[in-house]
Amino acid sequence: MAQSVAQPTTTPTVVPAKLPIGAIVPWAVFFGILMLVLLYFVGAEQGATSVMNGDNVHEWVHDARHLLGFPCH
Repeated sequence: MAQSVAQPTTTPTVVPAKLPIGAIVPWAVFFGILMLVLLYFVGAEQGATSVMNGDNVHEWVHDARHLLGFPCH
């Protein structure tokens, strides 16, 4: 009976793609500002700090306020 010998296999080396930090910074700043604006409208758009008149924004984000733990009543 013949003996078969398994040949060693080589796995290709995976090199992660390099992403320059300069490409990430503008997007991080943009999304950071967007998140702060959304946090303002969900958390503080009522009363003395209100930017818009009326209760429209408050009613649109009412459930999100409760979901995130902001009191509003």
